[in-house]
Amino acid sequence: MATTTETTNHTVREVNGSGTRQDSIEKGTPLAHTTTNISLSPELFEKLYLAPKVPHAADNVGRYANATPLGFLGFVISTFTFSMVLMGWGGAAGLPAVVGIFFFTGPVLLFLSTIFLWIQAQFFPMMVCGLFCVFWLSFGMLQLPTLGLAAAYSATGNPAEGLASKEMNAVIALYLLVWGFALGTFWLFTIRINAVFAGIFGFVTLGSWVLSGAYWKVSTGHYKEAERLQKAGGALLFIVAMLGWYMIFVMMAVEMRWTISLPVGDLSHYWRKTDVELATMEAEKKD
Repeated sequence: MATTTETTNHTVREVNGSGTRQDSIEKGTPLAHTTTNISLSPELFEKLYLAPKVPHAADNVGRYANATPLGFLGFVISTFTFSMVLMGWGGAAGLPAVVGIFFFTGPVLLFLSTIFLWIQAQFFPMMVCGLFCVFWLSFGMLQLPTLGLAAAYSATGNPAEGLASKEMNAVIALYLLVWGFALGTFWLFTIRINAVFAGIFGFVTLGSWVLSGAYWKVSTGHYKEAERLQKAGGALLFIVAMLGWYMIFVMMAVEMRWTISLPVGDLSHYWRKTDVELATMEAEKKD
């Protein structure tokens, strides 16, 4: 008994960071072996993954769920809590009661997101999630009295004296100063993605430097100025958390197929397009 295989001309669209790629399938190819994926525009791609348009940036994206909102969720919840405590809302003071944001809420979700984004070949979001993951972990170490970090800065081994010591506060101030430069470096790359993402890194950079100033003031005994700087740093981080929450809502709205399209301030059109092969770019430089 003879069998026939139905064939036809068909076009396959594959997700790519620079739009779509079309491969023509000639007659004679069985339909059973053809896979069709949803195509993404460059603007929609950047809303979902917050990555610059680079060649083949999303070859693996279509195979997995978008991991970026997961990391953002851990970052935003931790930042919201941290900022409100710094500002002293409702008489809040001290961070030991919310130490979970430094070891679980933030780092766990950010760490998982970092791994998943690495699998998806999403370089920049992976770097962002990894960066904030280690920040929360490292800063959380300062909130654990069992480690005896403050006592090491006191001649009598008194943790309270260590917390107020010039040496310890100067060390933390330097640490936050370095973090500000690291975050500022990331900000330079976000200005070619969208305004919301750039705003997040711009304000978190300023927040890190302002908090560094607060620790400098504590180290010199200027506690009133330190308190004002702490509240200012908390306010900047609160803005960061608000922008991050907005970005989560935008990404989830797209993923859940909502009909609304919220603006993020696309900045990519101000820069040279990179949706070409890297080899072609190199050839242009040589010419």
